[in-house]
Amino acid sequence: MDGIVLLKEDHKTVEKLFKQFEKAGDNAHAEKKRIADQVIEELTTHTWIEEKIFFPAAREAAPDTKDHVLESIEEHHVVLWMLSELKDLDPSDERFDAKMSVLMENVRHHVEEEEKEWFPDVRKAMGRNRLTELGEQMEAAKKKAPGSPLAVPSAKK
Repeated sequence: MDGIVLLKEDHKTVEKLFKQFEKAGDNAHAEKKRIADQVIEELTTHTWIEEKIFFPAAREAAPDTKDHVLESIEEHHVVLWMLSELKDLDPSDERFDAKMSVLMENVRHHVEEEEKEWFPDVRKAMGRNRLTELGEQMEAAKKKAPGSPLAVPSAKK
């Protein structure tokens, strides 16, 4: 699978989870916790494969997108810390829904920038064969991703 397609599929998966969270009732604490836990797992894995494999390859192939990569790493930093806080927050806590809402806003903004502004430049610079190779590497790396959001490199910066 093409690396950009793989990342977009991850984006779709997370967006579906966001919509489920938004549809859950105000007092659906167990359901919201289950969904949040899935979001944490998906986004931790996604940010990890982007940072370990995709970002370095994109910077090499399209050096003029360096600023986008650096901004993405900073956005990851914020999201990963929010994920780590959500992981330990009781879903009945009054801040749980608010924290999840801010997380969704941040992730949706990040996804829109990647898909509309950055991915087209990277696709042009890399070509199909390189993107397919990256997709295979990222798919294999998903199995090695850490369970904790704070284990992703950008969380430490």
